[in-house]
Amino acid sequence: MRLIERLLGRPVLPAGLAGLLDPDEHVLAVAAMPAEELLAATSHGIWLPERRRVGWHLISRAGWADGLLTLVEATEEPAGAAVLLTDLAPRRLRLTEPGKVPEVVRRRVDDSIRTRHHRDLPGGGAWFVQRKVAGRDGFQLQVRADPGTDPDLVRRVAAEVATALPPPPTEPPAR
Repeated sequence: MRLIERLLGRPVLPAGLAGLLDPDEHVLAVAAMPAEELLAATSHGIWLPERRRVGWHLISRAGWADGLLTLVEATEEPAGAAVLLTDLAPRRLRLTEPGKVPEVVRRRVDDSIRTRHHRDLPGGGAWFVQRKVAGRDGFQLQVRADPGTDPDLVRRVAAEVATALPPPPTEPPAR
């Protein structure tokens, strides 16, 4: 697989993904896993072996160590113009041939973040993060409550903050 990628100058599209990719979605890197499974990093997210894509904006944390790619995926719930995030349990994926997937994952997750701010609230606090959602214009306000913080309060504050924010630029600032 790596030889074909080098000869073509681009990652090889895993079988079964061709019909699933959005028209403007491009494969950036592919990693081999045990049992001949593949994981693909695209311009819109990461395709897991079960052929399910997780958008970059829904990956709360990612790490690479000892041949394992660890991903923490979040679920989202609407809160006005914002979304509340809840992290799922970490998922560890063994990559037998990681290729460029670990570095692409790190870069894409980091680059999806425009701003982040922690706000203290009764019982804890919450993180307010503006993130780019692949395939959409502008940014989305995501809010992740600290443990022990009243979820109803976080939902109300998130909705208020989202309406008070000026519309962000459609392109992130140059770094």
